[in-house]
Amino acid sequence: MGSKKTEIMQELKSVVSGKTFDALLPPLVFVIINGLFGLDAAVFTALGLALLLGSIRVISRHTWQYALGGLLGVSVAAGLAYLTQSAAGYFIPAILSSALLLLLALGSLAAGKPLAAWVSHLTRGWPLDWFWRRDVKPAYREVTLFWTALISIRLVIQVALFQDGDPGRLAWANALLGWPVIIIVLILSYIYGIWRLRRLGGPGVEEYRDGKEPPWQGQTRGF
Repeated sequence: MGSKKTEIMQELKSVVSGKTFDALLPPLVFVIINGLFGLDAAVFTALGLALLLGSIRVISRHTWQYALGGLLGVSVAAGLAYLTQSAAGYFIPAILSSALLLLLALGSLAAGKPLAAWVSHLTRGWPLDWFWRRDVKPAYREVTLFWTALISIRLVIQVALFQDGDPGRLAWANALLGWPVIIIVLILSYIYGIWRLRRLGGPGVEEYRDGKEPPWQGQTRGF
């Protein structure tokens, strides 16, 4: 049990790193400053904070593309809030992101190439053909269905709160439905995915690469 917990924590660390703090802080600060000093102050504070966090990441020798992406994301959100003259406008990119992700998940399922498999392929570099095997793909399809259900729920909540025009509730909803939920989803996806792959009885990635014949040990780590 202890080794499995360590394995999961290592997998999460490789995905999350310091991104949780960077993702949660700017929108919460935006809402607080908006409530205290107004929209203009909130926009410039959010931009300044994003620039500061990005600079810290670059100085700390983290990936500069991530720092730039965070700055661009906050810039677009703050710009939309300023253009619409509504604090709720800050969260339009988050809503559009959820909608796009839902379309990608649904499209991948319709095409028979589940999104979870593409994500794993891109992050791990495993052979794409392995994911499409009949004794492997069902695990990724089922995880993608799980993702699709949760994304749908998040989108419905985001749209409902946006229509209410309450930036405070939107900020907290996006914070709670962002990285905290993503971490839980990743843990559940990993545990279920490994279990399902073993039940399917297919080869592990290394066994597939080496062209081993059955019986296979199956995938023991990584999903």
